[in-house]
Amino acid sequence: MSSILIKAATVVNEGKQSISDVFIKDGRIEKIGSSLNISAEKEINAEGKYLLPGCIDDQVHFREPGLTHKAEIFTESRAAVAGGITSYMEMPNTVPNTVTQELLEDKYKIASQRSLANYSFFMGATNDNIDEVLKTDPKNVCGIKVFMGSSTGNMLVDNGTVLEKIFSSAPILVATHCEDEETIRNNMAAFKEKYGDNITPEMHPLIRNAEACYKSSSFAVELAKKHNTRLHILHISTEKELSLFDNTVPLAEKRITAEACVHHLWFSDKDYAEKGNWIKWNPAVKAESDRDAILKAVLDGRIDVIATDHAPHTIEEKLKPYLQAPSGGPLVQHSLLAMLEFYHKGKITLEAIVEKMAHNPAICFNIEKRGYIREGYWADIVLADLNNKTEVKRETDLSKCGWSPFDGYTFNSSISHTIVSGNLVYENGEFNEISSGKRLSFER
Repeated sequence: MSSILIKAATVVNEGKQSISDVFIKDGRIEKIGSSLNISAEKEINAEGKYLLPGCIDDQVHFREPGLTHKAEIFTESRAAVAGGITSYMEMPNTVPNTVTQELLEDKYKIASQRSLANYSFFMGATNDNIDEVLKTDPKNVCGIKVFMGSSTGNMLVDNGTVLEKIFSSAPILVATHCEDEETIRNNMAAFKEKYGDNITPEMHPLIRNAEACYKSSSFAVELAKKHNTRLHILHISTEKELSLFDNTVPLAEKRITAEACVHHLWFSDKDYAEKGNWIKWNPAVKAESDRDAILKAVLDGRIDVIATDHAPHTIEEKLKPYLQAPSGGPLVQHSLLAMLEFYHKGKITLEAIVEKMAHNPAICFNIEKRGYIREGYWADIVLADLNNKTEVKRETDLSKCGWSPFDGYTFNSSISHTIVSGNLVYENGEFNEISSGKRLSFER
């Protein structure tokens, strides 16, 4: 389909709302205006609906290659577009870990054939692959991922000399998972001594506590300031860490930025009693005071981006006892709906949702011609109906793992259409699985 005309949508873009038509041709937004008299192969009546730039999720784990019993690039990108995410950046802790340029390109090849959304993949750092890391091309790779806390395989980077080299020499943005491994090990040993194998999910935020997060995050910020590194700290989970971030300069000028994830904005430690391992993530969901402070920091600009850390595990894996159950869960299908629920509750504006989930990821990562509804930009667009409810249940959960932490919840909004690089990929529950997303490029 080479042309689409969207009629009478309420466009939410760049801090304002307006009723407009949008004409898309050959993958790009060609014209935005009122009452456009243009013929198109497909016309969508968007009266009463909200047209948003597609969400750009800067942190997902789609599990391919090597862990495809949990998820695949095809299944998870399908869930993403159903949820209004048109572009994603995927993490390197697959099997094998993405720690060579050859393995990195292997993932791009898979995505070029199977991803319904636009894509980029992080290059993974280890204690012994600095030469490979420094080969990363800033123009067509989103960033370098450093696990300053435990991860799959050999991806914990705890060698001080290596960290100095990465932070001083990285050719592009460095994204970090910050939890201090020694603190966590000591906490776990203390809890095992006291409780043996009877540790429960409620203890998760006490083991992976605020001190572990702050110690690691503050160290990353110290390194970044020392070397003027372009640092992006992922999934902030504590109020204490918020003191590390600035809201006094424009985002495009920041050298240190931060991300909040939907689960840290939605859940608190009070939810473990009901949700248990279903909300077991690393970093842990923590106190209500942390949750509320993170939302405040999103609104005041200390936190720049909202993402998911989508990380599926099977139902069988999650049903294991706490010590055996893996951390992580699926979120891409419902992240925008969750934020729209915050809008319905008066906690955030539509303009702020668009800023944090589309505009700001594009700015943070210097993404070329995406993240906005602008003439000449790629047509990555989502139509949301704020008056049509979405009931979350396992029969309609699209992630391969077959569940959602929101199972049983009914959102007040729905996603009716998702357009990816000019292709109508999702329409009222139906998918066009012929077209693929495109590899993201970066203006660096």
